[in-house]
Order: sequence, then structure tokens, then C-alpha cells
Amino acid sequence: MGLWLLLGLPVAAVGQEAGNGERHEERAADGGASDGAAHNDSDDDRYRRLVEQAIDCTRKDSLRQAEQLYREALQLDPTNARNALLFSNLGTVLRRQGRADEAVEAYTLALNITPYSTAMLLNRASLNLEQGRDDLAYVDYCNVVDLLPDEPEARLMRAYIYQRRRQYKEARADYNAVLRQDSRHKTARMGLLMVDEKEGRQMAAMEEMNRLVQEYPDDTTLLLMRANLYLDREQWEVALLDLETVVEREAQDPAPCILMGDACLRVGRKSEARKAFEQAIARGVPPAELRERLKECK
Repeated sequence: MGLWLLLGLPVAAVGQEAGNGERHEERAADGGASDGAAHNDSDDDRYRRLVEQAIDCTRKDSLRQAEQLYREALQLDPTNARNALLFSNLGTVLRRQGRADEAVEAYTLALNITPYSTAMLLNRASLNLEQGRDDLAYVDYCNVVDLLPDEPEARLMRAYIYQRRRQYKEARADYNAVLRQDSRHKTARMGLLMVDEKEGRQMAAMEEMNRLVQEYPDDTTLLLMRANLYLDREQWEVALLDLETVVEREAQDPAPCILMGDACLRVGRKSEARKAFEQAIARGVPPAELRERLKECK
């Protein structure tokens, strides 16, 4: 299981620590001559107003209206060099509506105009990765690294893809590249310790895991990660210590309750297991999904 998925982290969360996430390049298109045929002032003014209105609608979460305005601007002046920005913003608007394939197409149209825009490459890469198109995402992340070798998001997400491919040497190189820029980068350290774990360096992995927990004692994600390491090693009792804290802190998340119930069953604590599974049901898990586990608690 991938690091971010193991922790229940959306892929986007990784990009956010890197200083990115969704890169909606909101800025109005200012005046200036466009490529192709000349346009009169009224067309330029209308183009500018449409873009400004689209940006305003996006900020107000009026996404359908923003989409329509961007499309009107693109139709008004299809040869305008500034359309790369419009296609990119349109891609983000479509992405926020859950229309992933159309969003990828819009990002691609933007990149056809400005193929070396790292922001647009990162947008398309992260969306392809979310959609399970790792190979396409990998190409874009490699292109970003070629253009900006120290770009942390591209390094982190390429390392994540390498981990999924079990290319641990390559993943380690990317995590180390991030850590050379920031030796305390939490996500890179988390990724690197998972590489250590996969390569059999269990002691080194747990030592780094414990350091992270000590440095960030309020980070429930780290406790859950450490619990998963303990569970993988069948160290049920110590895993339960972390899981109990996670369940207490994350009052709405049912997943830690299920993990705790499973661990309790492993050590014969059936009444506690039942309680954990009932907590999971109270937090939204359909009872049918836990029926067999509850039978084991009798």
C-alpha cells in the first residue's frame, strides 16, 4: 500500500506541504497585443472583463458560471497567447467540479501553448495521479524535475510513484533530494522511513518514526503510521497504545476503530474489540461490513 494511501492522506495533501497543491493561477489577463490578427479595443476590453469575471466567480465557488465565462473568452480570441492561463484556470474549475478527464484536456491545451510551465505540468500530473494514471503523471513530474531539479512536489510525488513500482533506490534518491533542501521536511522523512521499512531496514525505520512522533506529538497521522508499522510486525499491544490515542483524537474517523478492533481480537480482548467495532459503526460504517468481525467477538 502506498504511503499516502496507507495514512489515509489524499495525494493533494503531499503537494500542499511542498508549497503547492492545486495551482490555480488566478490573475487577470492584462492588455497587450495578442498573437495572430489584431483586435479592436472593444474586443480586448471584453476579453479582459470576461477573464476578471471568471476569476471572481471561481473565488465565489460559482464554478459553472466561471466555466462559461472562460469558454466565452477563449471563443472571443482563440489565438491570444494569454489563453494558456485561461485553459489552465478552466482545467482547475473543471477539476473542482469532478470532471477529471475534461480538466486534463484543458491542462493539455494550456501546455500546448506553454509546454515548459511547471505549474501547469504539476496540475496535470497531480490530477492524473489522482485518477490512477501513474505513467502519465510520472512523465510530467520528470519534466518538472528536468526544468526545476529542486522542485519539492515533483520530487515527492515521483518518489511516491517509484514506491508504488517498488523502485526503492530511485524513491530514496528523490526523498534525499528534498531533504538536502530541508533536512526537517516531514513528508520526505516519512517517505524515506517507509523505503527503509520496505528494504528491510526495520530498526532505522522505527528509529526515525519515533523521532518524528517526538518532534510532532500532536500529529495523529504519525501515530497512525507508527501503529501500522507495529501491526505489520504483529506487535499488537504497542500498536494498540497508538491506536487508542488516535481513536480518542479523531472522533469522526471510523478506520482507526476498525484497526483497533482487529488488534484487540489478535490478543484475545474480545469485549474491547466489540466496543471498537461498535464505535466504527457509530461513526458511519455500515453494520453489514463488520458483521463477521462482530461474530468473532462472542
